[in-house]
Amino acid sequence: MDHRLTWLRLSMVSLALAIVLGAFGVHGLESHVTAARLATWQTAQYYHVIVSIILLILAVASDRWQVPRWSLRLLVAGGLLFSGSLYVLVLADQSWLGAITPLGGMFLIAGLFLAAIGCCRINHPPSQ
Repeated sequence: MDHRLTWLRLSMVSLALAIVLGAFGVHGLESHVTAARLATWQTAQYYHVIVSIILLILAVASDRWQVPRWSLRLLVAGGLLFSGSLYVLVLADQSWLGAITPLGGMFLIAGLFLAAIGCCRINHPPSQ
């Protein structure tokens, strides 16, 4: 199984979901939540888009760079914890969920550092 295709699909589905959730925030939540909660939703959606694009770039470049799978896993987990906790915070109006958000941020940072290390290693075609 080509893991690169799996990551490409996951990144594109994540990006599509981010766009849907952004539209839902603007059109579905505007009259139901406070301005502060709407801003929280927009922050979640913004980072959701950023993480999805990073995953897409790393998936496309993985045949050239040695992108560690752990970096991709950390980025997915970080995105779910960061944006996901903010989405649920707004929908459930539970402020305590904001305590999970920094953990997601740490996962995102760790994933980016691992990806940076991997991007320093370039895959060369095998010599014959």
